[in-house]
Amino acid sequence: MALEKHHGGWVIIFSFMISLMLAIMPLPQWAATWRPDWVALVLVYWAIATPQRVGVGVGWFIGILHDVLSDTLLGQHSLGYCLLAYAGVKLHRRIRVFPLWQQAVGIFVLIMISQTIDIWIRGMLGHPPQGLSFIYPAITSTLFWPWIFILLRDMKRAYQVF
Repeated sequence: MALEKHHGGWVIIFSFMISLMLAIMPLPQWAATWRPDWVALVLVYWAIATPQRVGVGVGWFIGILHDVLSDTLLGQHSLGYCLLAYAGVKLHRRIRVFPLWQQAVGIFVLIMISQTIDIWIRGMLGHPPQGLSFIYPAITSTLFWPWIFILLRDMKRAYQVF
């Protein structure tokens, strides 16, 4: 039995590092409410593209890192990211055949699920949502999905990540 050698793990790590930096980058208050969930977008892409390497465990670990960097309750992002990674791994064969606009609709639904979990946890901590502002990250994430997909796909091909 031959073991498959993985290539390009540093590309995956680098893309998560960039997404975490974009997630904690200071923005004005009006722009912060519209910030796309960069980490979730990168997580879903790698769960779809390389489900044998990026799964629920990576989603949990990246969520913990995001919690530490953004000074939120430990595990708050992990639960949503675990669900995103699970959905990406389970549906990777179906999602890959959809055109980008249909993938973006699926991304909207997945980000909304993640945002709903985040709102639920914040509500239990005594910080209820302010209007419909929790929808904004899902909208902007949906709009950025085609570019993130194309950028990461090209990186995956160029550096032969498998």
